[in-house]
Amino acid sequence: MRGRLWRASNPNLSEAERAKLVDRLMDARRAVGAALKAGDRTAEKAARADVHAAKVALGERGPVWWSDGAPDYNRHLVKNTPYAGDSG
Repeated sequence: MRGRLWRASNPNLSEAERAKLVDRLMDARRAVGAALKAGDRTAEKAARADVHAAKVALGERGPVWWSDGAPDYNRHLVKNTPYAGDSG
């Protein structure tokens, strides 16, 4: 297994809330692309902040949503985690 680990969305979100947040995330990602295409650094910065806010709301960034005390390996290289030996 190579690459980075990415945190999953909070499974405790209702399907409606998760769908709303994913739509918000996709809108923000499209805004990043539009800002890059237009060369608008101010719009890009705002759009990237919107991407981050949506990811935090989804539970993919920010405070952990689980309560079992397991560490957060989000964005760590797999080789630097206990999952390094997994073939998954």
